[in-house]
Amino acid sequence: MSDAFSLPIGPGDGSLSSHAGGCGKCENCSCDDQSHSHGDHHEHSHASEAASPEQPASNNDALLTPEEHVLSTLERDGSRRWLRPKLSMGDWWKKRRVVAYVLMVVFVAIPHLRIGGKPIILMDLVSRQLTVLGKTFYPTDTLILAFGMLSVFITIVLITAVAGRAWCGWACPQTVYMEFLFRPIDRLFEGTVGKGGKPKAGMGGLRAVARIAVYVVLCMFLAHTFLAYFVGTDRLAEWVRLSPLEHPSAFLVMAAVTGLMLFDFLIFREQLCLIACPYGRFQSVMLDEQSKIVAYDPVRGEPRAKGKRPSAKPAGDCVDCNQCVVVCPTGIDIRDGLQMECINCTQCIDACNNVMAKVGLPAGLIRYSSQDEIARKPKKLFRARTIVYPIILLAVMSGFAYAVSSKVGFDARLLRGKGAPFSITNTGSVNNSFKLRLVNRTQQDQNYTLTIDTPEGVTLEVIQQELLSLPPGGNVLVPLSVEFKPVLTRGKGNTQATLVVNDETDHQHEIDFKILGPR
Repeated sequence: MSDAFSLPIGPGDGSLSSHAGGCGKCENCSCDDQSHSHGDHHEHSHASEAASPEQPASNNDALLTPEEHVLSTLERDGSRRWLRPKLSMGDWWKKRRVVAYVLMVVFVAIPHLRIGGKPIILMDLVSRQLTVLGKTFYPTDTLILAFGMLSVFITIVLITAVAGRAWCGWACPQTVYMEFLFRPIDRLFEGTVGKGGKPKAGMGGLRAVARIAVYVVLCMFLAHTFLAYFVGTDRLAEWVRLSPLEHPSAFLVMAAVTGLMLFDFLIFREQLCLIACPYGRFQSVMLDEQSKIVAYDPVRGEPRAKGKRPSAKPAGDCVDCNQCVVVCPTGIDIRDGLQMECINCTQCIDACNNVMAKVGLPAGLIRYSSQDEIARKPKKLFRARTIVYPIILLAVMSGFAYAVSSKVGFDARLLRGKGAPFSITNTGSVNNSFKLRLVNRTQQDQNYTLTIDTPEGVTLEVIQQELLSLPPGGNVLVPLSVEFKPVLTRGKGNTQATLVVNDETDHQHEIDFKILGPR
């Protein structure tokens, strides 16, 4: 590459060049081999120059040379780079393993746990009901659902601002199942239990078939667990007991979910975090310089030097062993700085601490830190995000609590009927047609009564009286007819009226509306 396109970038400056663009040993290096020494590198480059003295480097060729990895899961030619990370069983990994096993039990148990006879969480899309902690909400609970969603979103933003991507590395189901269920199965069938990495030779054939069979069984179980969050355990148990021919739609849904999970954990894997999940892209907005991240300390680690520390010139603590890269489940080099692909799994911390212990250097070259802490700036416990976000969250949760506490057992809305605004009967009375939307928000059968409070002389007729008896969650449209004398609207064409709706629990809802008639 000519000097016009040379960048004076060395290892540890936070760029991607030392990982993807060259060895970082020389100013104009474009070699991708990170394993050679400084001297070997010069010998390699000068030998190339001597072999072709009449072929000057082309700027265009240099510009078109692809990076080593456009994505950590793609090779230069665009083919898939399959990651088989090694395993570092350090202190952080042991903590994550305990958390992961507990979460696996929790994820499976939640659909089966009940409060007051109702599931802790049930997102019934067919019936359009959301049950949380034994409380059922309906699409008409607009304010409650809005406050609830805002509370969840602001909580995520606050946790990310304080603890970084702790959710991704510690609690996300994708990470929990991938790293502590499916990768251990890979290592079992590939002969790399307890260490990971490339499979041993001769581990194909029947072992590969058995591995896929285990994947299918586990994905079927996880698919049923996942569906239990949306259809409930009772309905799911009924599906399991019956023949697929008796519920083909439900069976196809279960088969589709199983297939998607099999594709995810067997093929797509870490690419779900890198490509499909938007959370990594949102972190640039949600993080600040004081947020906790897994970070490499370049002040302490640079310049890197392999083996014994050279005496002629100072060297940093990083021995350039590359262990932080080979254990990373997303295939990145943590020494390149904060990256979207980092899920804060702490594997690089364990690997680096293990190497530091072997070479007699202090642990913590890679650690939980923040960008300001790495830059040797003071910590700030109180800052804009940690003050504003909790205030907003408190206000939103207060609104949510008020909306829940003021929620009545039913919803009633009066709609004017189609056609003419009013009609004159054979007796000379004026008739208005309406429809009453009734929603039973309770978990008991309810009977409702309707009366006209004001004005006097107005007669109410329910066209289908049986519609005023609703099951739990029932939603009906009740046709109504209102009759009155023309004198009520004489001179102005309308007058104000009040419809009173009562249920069996003494809840009352008043609806003000206008009745129309001749002037």
